[in-house]
Amino acid sequence: MSHDSAALPSASRGAANAAARRSDPVTEPRLVRWLLTGIALLFLALFLVVPLVAVFYQALSKGIGFYLDALADPDAVSAIKLTLLTAAIAVPLNLAFGLAASWCIAKFEFKGKALLTTLIDLPFSVSPVISGLVYVLMFGAQGWFGPWLQDHDVQIIFAVPGIVLATIFVTFPFVARELIPLMQAQGNDEEEAAHVLGASGWQTFRRVTLPNVKWGLLYGVILCNARAMGEFGAVSVVSGHIRGQTDTIPLHVEILYNEYNFSAAFAVASLLALLALVTLGLKLLAERHLSAELAQARELPAHAGPAIAQPPAGRAPAQQPIR
Repeated sequence: MSHDSAALPSASRGAANAAARRSDPVTEPRLVRWLLTGIALLFLALFLVVPLVAVFYQALSKGIGFYLDALADPDAVSAIKLTLLTAAIAVPLNLAFGLAASWCIAKFEFKGKALLTTLIDLPFSVSPVISGLVYVLMFGAQGWFGPWLQDHDVQIIFAVPGIVLATIFVTFPFVARELIPLMQAQGNDEEEAAHVLGASGWQTFRRVTLPNVKWGLLYGVILCNARAMGEFGAVSVVSGHIRGQTDTIPLHVEILYNEYNFSAAFAVASLLALLALVTLGLKLLAERHLSAELAQARELPAHAGPAIAQPPAGRAPAQQPIR
């Protein structure tokens, strides 16, 4: 009798566990899971893996010698140099702007904050072709500043400055948009503590804020650089397609393809494919550290408490904490 009574609770628990497993909304039958996983893998293979393999297959279809000759062509070398120059100018400028804008938006309250946030997102809502056309209307020969630029022998459209300006416009949201949520999640506790302890604004930014967002900053820079090197629409409008002078890598690929020089076009395009692979690897690394930072930021308020902002004994706060 005692045996049976001891077995009843065990059987009841087993039945309850089985019922819980059956009613679990995140548990699907094995066939459904395999089917959904197979569909996802098939989609990735068709739209990501196969095109990537096709690029390298076409690039090497005529042998490694032809591949290297296509990359060593003077026009290709000029396009590569111009692409690297554009990225070398646009990415640091967007880094500085994104860092300043995100720090301002996430750490301070001021009038016009919502408007500034909306303006940062503007390049995401405007077609790159339209953004390039705006620069033509401003700095072109018939544009607002065109006559003045011609009088002073300054050329922006159909020259390197126009390409750089168009690239900066289409890429400047990336850094700010990665840092703003991270800084908002981290809050102001550490900055307030540093301020109360007598640190200047620059010291607080350099020793507290910047180390806390380094991986988010790297993530934004990676995306910004990839977009800067691969931008086509805005650059196509302002470049003028002057071969060997104002063609970036995407524009040079288009010219080769339109000339039916497919192997050379894919050879140059493989550089962008390699850039995508490197970007993906760095992105995964940055995402891993960024996720850890966000998790730490969510746990910080529970551990920090108000005691973190207390000044040491005998020392009065220099100013009010940052709000």
